[in-house]
Amino acid sequence: MSLSFKVCVDCADPHLLAAFWAEAMGYEVEDHSAFIQTLLDQGFAPREAVTEVDGRLAWKTAAAVRDPDAPSDPRTGVGQGMRLLFQQVPEPKTVKNRLHLDLHYGPDDYEAQAARLETLGATRLGAYDEDGAKWILMADPEGNEFCAHA
Repeated sequence: MSLSFKVCVDCADPHLLAAFWAEAMGYEVEDHSAFIQTLLDQGFAPREAVTEVDGRLAWKTAAAVRDPDAPSDPRTGVGQGMRLLFQQVPEPKTVKNRLHLDLHYGPDDYEAQAARLETLGATRLGAYDEDGAKWILMADPEGNEFCAHA
């Protein structure tokens, strides 16, 4: 039996990273506003757990992005395919990631995509060409490393 999963990323600003990664991957930020409003109306969620992002209700300490081509739960807005969840933690990132994402843009586009990611807030950390594999090591706006691959 296969298991569904999401990748969780600890961060300081989940909404900043959700917006960045949605753009980086061609994903969409999940819209939980209707579900949040239902929980508020029923008294199951405290108002202080909620904020407003781009005119929509959102959880203050978490945000997610999902594959726009995968199904989502119409009641909650949660994607049922590949997802990234960004969750706020009090401590800053202090060491190299033990896990990172490789974004495969292809040999004709990875340089241009790396430049685009820089305009979104990413930092270029280095470029590599090893054994026929080419990639650019980058960091997202909070310093989480990832690679833009050929």
